[in-house]
Amino acid sequence: MEDILFYTSLPLIFILFTFKFFLQTKRHNHQNLPPSPPSLPIIGHLHLLKPPIMRDVFAYGGAANPADFLPILNWFGVNGYEKKVKALAKRESQPEYYTDQIIKGLIMVKTLVDEPDISKLPYLQSIISETLRLCPAAPMLVPHLSSDDCIIGGFDVPRDTMVLVNAWAVHRDPELWDEPESFKPERFNSGEDFSHKLIPFGMGRRACPGAGLAQRVVGLTLGSLIQCFDWNRVGEEMVDMTEGKGTTTPKAIPLEAMCKARPIVSKVLS
Repeated sequence: MEDILFYTSLPLIFILFTFKFFLQTKRHNHQNLPPSPPSLPIIGHLHLLKPPIMRDVFAYGGAANPADFLPILNWFGVNGYEKKVKALAKRESQPEYYTDQIIKGLIMVKTLVDEPDISKLPYLQSIISETLRLCPAAPMLVPHLSSDDCIIGGFDVPRDTMVLVNAWAVHRDPELWDEPESFKPERFNSGEDFSHKLIPFGMGRRACPGAGLAQRVVGLTLGSLIQCFDWNRVGEEMVDMTEGKGTTTPKAIPLEAMCKARPIVSKVLS
C-alpha cells in the first residue's frame, strides 16, 4: 500500500512543479523585467555556477544561499529568510537620526579633541563623507525584498524580488556628481543636500540604524589620530588605492604609514 502511495504521489508532485513553473513564466513574460540570464525549470540558475565569474562572485561573497540556485527551496522556506523580512516589514517605523553637519576647521592643538568638538570641525566631516563616497564599506548595500509589485528604473519588479542597491555606482555617477572620480572634500561645503545620493549606510526606513554612531566614532577617531600624530608615507611613492577582491572592497595592498607622536600625546599618557 505504501509503495502505491509513493509512486502515485511522484507524478502529482511533478505536475505541481510544472504547473507552478509555467504560471511564473507566463506572469514574467507579460512584464518588463530587468535583463537576466535564462533559468531552467526546478534548478533555476544552478547551471550558471559553472562559469568562473559566478564562482568568483560567491567565493568573494563568503557565503551562498542554496535557494539562490534552487528556487524550489524558497517554496518551503528552507532558510526562513522570507519570514524574517516580512516580520521586519510589519514593524512600526522607528525614529531615524541623520547627521547633516558639514564640518570644516582645524584640529585643536592645546586641548584633546572630544565628541562635542566634532561639530566645530567642518572640513574633517567633509573628508569622511568624501572617503565614504569613493570607498564605501559595503559597495552593495544590504539586500531588500520588494513588498509589492513596483517599477524601478522603468523595469517591472514583481513582489518578493530581492533588490540590491549598488552604492559604489551611485557614488560615482557623473550625472549626480561633479568629477566623480576625484577626491574633493570641498564639494560637501556647498550647502547642497547630499542625503539622496550619498548612501554608504543606505537610506529611508531601512537605513543602517548605527549610521549616526558610526559618523561620530569615525570623526572622533580620525580627529584624534590627526591631532596626536604626525603621519607620513613609508617611501616616496604615493599610497596605492587599488581595490582588492571582496564584498567590502579592501585595499589590494595593505596601508603602511609612519607616525610620530605630537607633544599633546603627553597629556594622554600623563
